[in-house]
Amino acid sequence: MSPKGRQLILSLGSNLGDRPQNIANAMAALNLIPGTEVVVCSQMIDSDPVGFKDQGNFLNCCIAITCDLNAGDLLKATLAIEEALGRVRTENKNGPRVIDIDLLFDEAGEHESLELTLPHPRWKERGFVVIPLRQLLQEPTLANHRGWISLKAEVDALTIGGAGLRLWQGPTPWIKTQP
Repeated sequence: MSPKGRQLILSLGSNLGDRPQNIANAMAALNLIPGTEVVVCSQMIDSDPVGFKDQGNFLNCCIAITCDLNAGDLLKATLAIEEALGRVRTENKNGPRVIDIDLLFDEAGEHESLELTLPHPRWKERGFVVIPLRQLLQEPTLANHRGWISLKAEVDALTIGGAGLRLWQGPTPWIKTQP
């Protein structure tokens, strides 16, 4: 049974260990949050690191979830998931990480607190967010959703290059295959 909550869009990224499995583990953990369900996932993007270049490539995607939690409580839950999956926070915010879960958009609108700003303030600067977000917003579940129509138009109008970004061709453990 799907939760009746509102939709949010998140970004997931990993560049340490088994990146595809880290993404799968994060999605599975998100589904365990009461009243929360991962609805759809974009294609995966293999991306060169940004900021701190001396590290491995990232695997990135955007996902849409439905959620009953308010944005602040969802942030606390995602931070707990990151910690449980082995993320160690360092002073280098662009450094390597097992998993990164960023809240990007909430269909309920803007959110501003000391801990969280929605929409995410730097989403337009990140090709590894814009490109999967563009693809995600084409999905039937989101394409005609009234909460995302203006975002879709804004994303489609952006001219962001694909340098350092490649469509992931590897394993996809988050997609269940039919028996």
